[in-house]
Amino acid sequence: MTASPESQPSSPAARYVMIGGFLGAGKTTAVARFAALLQARGLRAGLITNDQGSGLVDTSVLRARGFATEEIPGGCFCCRFNSLVDAAGRLTAATRPDVFVAEPVGSCTDLVATVTYPLRRIYGDSFTIAPLSVLIDPQRALRVFGLAEGRAFSDKVLYIYRKQLEEADIIVINKQDTVTAAELCALRGVLQRDYPHAEVLAVSARTGEGLDAWFDRLLASEQQARRVMEVDYAIYADGEALLGWLNATLQLTASAEFDANTVLEALARTLQQQLAGAGAEVAHLKMTFSPDGGLNDLASLNLVRSDFVPELSLRLDQDCTAGQLILNLRAEAAPAALKTALEAALAALRATFPSVTFSLDHLEHFRPGKPQPTHRLLTPA
Repeated sequence: MTASPESQPSSPAARYVMIGGFLGAGKTTAVARFAALLQARGLRAGLITNDQGSGLVDTSVLRARGFATEEIPGGCFCCRFNSLVDAAGRLTAATRPDVFVAEPVGSCTDLVATVTYPLRRIYGDSFTIAPLSVLIDPQRALRVFGLAEGRAFSDKVLYIYRKQLEEADIIVINKQDTVTAAELCALRGVLQRDYPHAEVLAVSARTGEGLDAWFDRLLASEQQARRVMEVDYAIYADGEALLGWLNATLQLTASAEFDANTVLEALARTLQQQLAGAGAEVAHLKMTFSPDGGLNDLASLNLVRSDFVPELSLRLDQDCTAGQLILNLRAEAAPAALKTALEAALAALRATFPSVTFSLDHLEHFRPGKPQPTHRLLTPA
């Protein structure tokens, strides 16, 4: 089954760039930086976000920054291939992007065989394919490769993490400003030893350091065909099933103005404490708050490890009386445990901010289903 002809991007061929990486690696920040660079160079960007559930923080952040963004919920790109092509078609109809930038689910792997090779074979006249980039958080990676102390995920979750690196054309050590020169050197050495086929770059999507060289590679180079890696889909499915997913949307209202930045930080800290008590290892907690009538004003918070500090990457400059809070939580824990932790955190928040009413508009918590790719090609043609 293929997408309808009217949904397919039309010629001339657009650039297709996929920026992957495990949960919490900083993909959305990097995508936003790349889109801004494209705009600065006079190129139109179309962004495609992806998740197992619905109500994505990533989508709200990118749209708030003015980028044309389509969202594919309910499964990863490999299992929603036709939806991916349809999303590109909608972006083409709306803005005719020169470059499509796709951000896959952070627990997804086998993207070359299930996404880029099918794109090249079925829609080769519509797209040129950039090398696959996979981002890593160096603090997480140091633990995964035994270079630093600290809690890591279980073996089946790490199977996905390592498979992501195995298929990467470019491994991007993001957040290089968060580690020492010695740690960065040691991590580079391990990556070059274990994944010799990949180019290893170090950048900081937050500060901009190293981004130009990486982005230039994505625009100038095409993905080279090579042997598709082997994937044990039973282990892959078990690894994803160990991860709990929780998405929530809340409406906040108050009779007097309140500081939404403070509310986000308090909720994150309390939720972090609840999850620690439940023995959950956080993969990524993301929250946004958009005030009613705020004209794309946004506060955004991230927590990328259980023992890290929640960070506000975007702040609101003014207090407000109402707005929408979107929360995405991914952790190695049972979904029911995530729901219980959120309920306890909200109860504590109501006691801390008695003048604010927290109304839950949407809540879903689940484990990802078994990946079932639409296509899996061993060669691009």
